[in-house]
Amino acid sequence: MDQLEDLDSFLKNVDEISDLVKELNSSEVEWRKAVEKADCYLADKKTNKIKINTNCPQQPPLSSWSPQNAPSVENFMKTMEIDAEDRRECKRAKEIKATALKDKANEAYNQEDYETAVKYYTDGLAELKDMQPLYTNRAQAYIKLGKYQEAVSDCEWALKCNDRCVKAYLHMGKAYLALKNYNESRHCYKKIKEIEPGREKMLKEYLTQVDVEEERESQERSAREEFDMGEEKATIVPRLLEKLSRPKQTPLYYCGWLELLSQAINDCTGQTLFRLNNGFSIISSNDTMRSCILQKTKEACTQELSVSVLKLWRVICIGNDENQKMLMTCPASSQSIADLLTSDHIAVRKECLALLCLYSQMPHGRRLAIDNLNLHMLVKKLMVYISKPEQQQEIAAVIILENFASENKFCMQLRDVFTESVNVPFTKILRNISSSNQQVVPSLISAIGYLARDDVIRYNMAQCPECWEAFLVAMKQCSACGYKEILYSLLGLIFNLSIITSPAIQEHAVSLCGWCLGLLSDSDGGIITRATGVLSTVLPQAPAAVQHVIQGGVVSTMCRLLKGTGQTTTKYAIKTLTVCTASSHSAREELVKSDPRLSILRRLLDSSCDEVVSGNAALCLSHCLEVEGTASNLLGTSIVLLLLHHAAGNAKRMAVQQNAAISLGKLCQSEPRHMNKLRELHGLEILHSCMKLIT
Repeated sequence: MDQLEDLDSFLKNVDEISDLVKELNSSEVEWRKAVEKADCYLADKKTNKIKINTNCPQQPPLSSWSPQNAPSVENFMKTMEIDAEDRRECKRAKEIKATALKDKANEAYNQEDYETAVKYYTDGLAELKDMQPLYTNRAQAYIKLGKYQEAVSDCEWALKCNDRCVKAYLHMGKAYLALKNYNESRHCYKKIKEIEPGREKMLKEYLTQVDVEEERESQERSAREEFDMGEEKATIVPRLLEKLSRPKQTPLYYCGWLELLSQAINDCTGQTLFRLNNGFSIISSNDTMRSCILQKTKEACTQELSVSVLKLWRVICIGNDENQKMLMTCPASSQSIADLLTSDHIAVRKECLALLCLYSQMPHGRRLAIDNLNLHMLVKKLMVYISKPEQQQEIAAVIILENFASENKFCMQLRDVFTESVNVPFTKILRNISSSNQQVVPSLISAIGYLARDDVIRYNMAQCPECWEAFLVAMKQCSACGYKEILYSLLGLIFNLSIITSPAIQEHAVSLCGWCLGLLSDSDGGIITRATGVLSTVLPQAPAAVQHVIQGGVVSTMCRLLKGTGQTTTKYAIKTLTVCTASSHSAREELVKSDPRLSILRRLLDSSCDEVVSGNAALCLSHCLEVEGTASNLLGTSIVLLLLHHAAGNAKRMAVQQNAAISLGKLCQSEPRHMNKLRELHGLEILHSCMKLIT
């Protein structure tokens, strides 16, 4: 009886599984339902108690078996191989069809025909249901069509194909954001960070978008609630906008109401109500106001109206990301902001700079401005203001330039126009430093330094002879007038540019290094550090400059700095000293004469945690060992132990081990008695392993 029940149950399961298999071969929508049904079926079977048949199976009688009726192993394996090959061929054919459909879909997507793209992606999935790119690409098309829930579903299926699919999480994050499901959107972006930590900067921008959208929704909900409650401060903004919406009024009429509106908007609620009541379109669609802000008329009253509009824009954008976005993405307003910078009316220029300064303060505002403004015109005009100081305009202009220069995209867009728009006026300013512009020049140099982080801009500046000529003129003027703040900033810029090998640097290296050598006696430690840094980068490019500074006493000056300065100065000083001893025997002799037992170099080898310092100290020591008697002077010191420690160490920089090994070899060759100490420390094996380096 139990056997009959088990048989019935088995047959029932076979029927259910057969139905599921049929459904899995149906259309995509039914296939998805079938997959879910199969998952439920399997989960239910896992929970059922498995019955184990403990009865011993009946064996067929031996008399019924014969080699003739036994299955052939070879035939069975051959059948399996044929079946596997057929399946592979079928899979390849489906992949070819699905890929062809994907290419057609991609072409339609690029032509912005998103409906057709979705159709082709769907046809591709009918051929191959586990092709992950078809799901993510169709999700992207769904987002363009505003079908965000469908996009989320496709991303979920893509993740079933590949649970580390970054593209799926990216599109799902965008879809959830459009669905106002902010927590899920953040979760998707954070998952990308877990999978690919290197995308942190990109993800930070996406997470900022989520925060902005969530804040916008919260602001609008709060503003509507206050308006519905009939509070005075919530109802005054719509009433004032109604006054401004009247067409064909005089400029003075609009000026008055704009001033009242600017005073009425004093919090986030007012800013949000301005946006919700079409404030931006009311101003941009008004013929009188639009003609004023686009500088189509030069009358005094229209200039005052432009000032009022700019002031209102600044009021509604302070601390409000959504309003900043609305203003900057409106073509009329973004065009007018660039145009108003060229106004002859100083009050207009002042308000325009104040608005740009507001945008430049935060990354969100900077990116909006960079994406929507004419940057070439903007930068050119900012440099004009900086070049001709007037009523503090130059201070606002340099702040804007410095803030925008911190954005990589800003630097990249200036590459082609940098020389004409920035570098030419910048070098002109450096040649004419005076009391009238000394306050703004340090910030300008800082802004140029930010721009020079871009590889192309930095290379072009390093290759520009006019730049280096202007640097020398500026250094001379600053040293004579005591403009130390400018000098400090200028040395930092020169240091960053001189890292690049350049004929222009080599041409001016002697004069440049001569000025830096003179600055090493300055009382300002920061200037001394940066001047030493410039020497460490320029001297390797110019042998003539090396001889010039050696004659000027650079060796004794570096020794003095190495005896009691900070870590940064020490790094620059030991590199400078190493460059000098590498190219000049007289420099080596001077160093050994002033410090016969090389106590400075030994101290650096013993105490420095900086591998650059240790490596250069070992290299400098190897140079000094070429001076007769130096190796003998080091008998009785810990030099063998120090060099052995670095030669056998696990420094990240191979040069540290190489330099230490070379010095150790030279030491033992110059003075064989050091070999006794080396044997005592069991260091011969280490030295032999480094023989190739020494040779």
